[in-house]
Amino acid sequence: MKKIRYFAGMLNTQEEWLNDMAAQGYRLKKVHKLVYEFEECEPGKYQYAVEYVGNKDYEELKKYHDFLEDVGYTVFYKNINLNYSVGKVRFRLYKSKPWVPVTNGTGYNKEILIVEKENDGKPFNLHTDKEDRVVYYKDLLYPYVILFALFAVFAVVMKSIAPAIIAALLVIPMGVYGYRLYKEKRTGGRWENEQ
Repeated sequence: MKKIRYFAGMLNTQEEWLNDMAAQGYRLKKVHKLVYEFEECEPGKYQYAVEYVGNKDYEELKKYHDFLEDVGYTVFYKNINLNYSVGKVRFRLYKSKPWVPVTNGTGYNKEILIVEKENDGKPFNLHTDKEDRVVYYKDLLYPYVILFALFAVFAVVMKSIAPAIIAALLVIPMGVYGYRLYKEKRTGGRWENEQ
């Protein structure tokens, strides 16, 4: 079965949808830019976590991917954008090494990892301690802050509504991830259901 979906930067929505599909008896087999391919399985047999990794350079990403597979998880690379060009080279200001370019072979269109494990009845959290979750939410928030600032400047300098609209739309993920970061710092690293 194939499903067409685009979640942009809303990783929790994507994760919830994948876990709903697994609960209905569909296991993820392949991902493309907009298409998710599933096969039938026992309902609830698998769990999914979705993680942003666009800030990692190629070596960090490869090590992390290999670590997750060594632990026994199945890992899929996924894009966060809808760029269909070939041969792109980008510099990401929010990467750990922003001076190292990102190309199709080294992480471009591989900004998200979808991680699958067999359901053992325990919550599937890739980030289990407070410090790790705080760093992760900062990493999620930072690209949106940079993009918001750039589009806001473009809107003012160019006196154009288009970049202003994009900047306004970027406030949504900034708010979501900013709130999660704030909540994580405030709760002392405890999930709501653990309190």
